[in-house]
Order: sequence, then C-alpha cells, then structure tokens
Amino acid sequence: MAKETILVIEDEKNIVELVKYNLEREGFAVQTALRGDAGLEEARKQKANLIILDLMLPEMDGLEICRILKQDSKTAGIPIIMLTAKAEVTDQVVGLELGADDYVTKPFSPKELVARVRAVLRRVKSKPKEEILRGGHLEVDTARHIVSLKGKPLELTSKEFDLLKALMEAGGRVLSREYLLEHVWGYEQSLNVETRTVDMHIGQLRKKLKSEEHRVVTVKNAGYRFDDKA
Repeated sequence: MAKETILVIEDEKNIVELVKYNLEREGFAVQTALRGDAGLEEARKQKANLIILDLMLPEMDGLEICRILKQDSKTAGIPIIMLTAKAEVTDQVVGLELGADDYVTKPFSPKELVARVRAVLRRVKSKPKEEILRGGHLEVDTARHIVSLKGKPLELTSKEFDLLKALMEAGGRVLSREYLLEHVWGYEQSLNVETRTVDMHIGQLRKKLKSEEHRVVTVKNAGYRFDDKA
C-alpha cells in the first residue's frame, strides 16, 4: 500500500526536520521545500495528499501560494494546513478565506500537528451522503459539494461547507464547540485544541450566508445550532 505524501513548505530547517521526523515516524512519505517558489513548483509537479504551508517564506509567501493552488483546478483539491508564527486573527482568517483547511500556530506540539494532518486526511477521504439539505433560502447539495442562496452558488471553503452541513444535519439540536472540533475537524477531545477555531469559522460562515446568516444561532455557554424556521 502506497504511503500518503505530505509536502512541507517551510524555511526554518529545524522545524522542517522536526515535522519530517514525526510524520515519517507515523508512516507518511515527506517532501520538503525551503522557499515559497520552490514549494509552489513542488506542489504543481507532484500530487501530494496534503500540504503543510508556512505563512512567512522567502521569494513567495504562504498566502500567495495558497491562493494560486486553490485557484488551479489541478491542485485545488489538495488540503492545506498553514503553519504560522503570527498570532493575529487577521492572517488566519485570510488563509481560511483563501481555502486553507486548518492552521497551526508556532510553537506547536508535533503530536497535535500529526493529529491535525490525520483529521484533515480523514475528512478528504470521507464520502458525503447523497442528499439535499434546505433551510430558508439556503440549499446544500452534499453530493456535489454546492451551497446555494436563492438559487445562486455561494463560495465556501471546505471547512465552512462541512460546518454548515453538520449544523443543518443536526435538525435544530445545539452542537457544542467540542463536538464540532471532533466531528467536523476530526480532532480527539484529549488534544485540548482551542475552541476559538470553531468561533472563527462560524464568523466567516455567517458573513458568506448573507441574508441567511441569522440561521446560525449562538447558544450561550452551549455552542451553535441551525434554525431553519427563523
């Protein structure tokens, strides 16, 4: 059985070695690039199963690489996890808007990074059920991975799509942030991942739902639910 390949685009050699060692120990094949332009070339040249992408890179930054890859039909389906030393929410939001699947802030735990890699890969492999979900003027075609508002398609990232789908499938039940991290992101609760990740994605999802944003309801101290009758 062929190993899944992870492409690591990172300019700090000690981090590259740390990530490479831990991924290979878990059975992954790892390719690396120390510059942005070289990383983009590698991503185009070989079909990696997932890309770990640093935000700050020489020659070409990670956000630009992410934008180019997600706009190219040949590479758009490759999931991307961003690595960044920047703590500003703005940078993380921009990356998610461009289509990144997740982000990890330095310094990070190698164990958590590997867990996130596995979680993202599991989501990519899972096949959506063939059904149409509806709420108000929203329609979600889970088989074709299309969200429409009043018949017009909305541009959602893969994570925003999965989040909306989970909320709509819950049928009005409240889903906790921990539940969403486990079932949408695929993280084990024992990893104690920050629940702010969910809040950030919910905020971006609401903006894209436009006139239907009110359907994603915050339940204080509990989580979120989808209101199809609002």
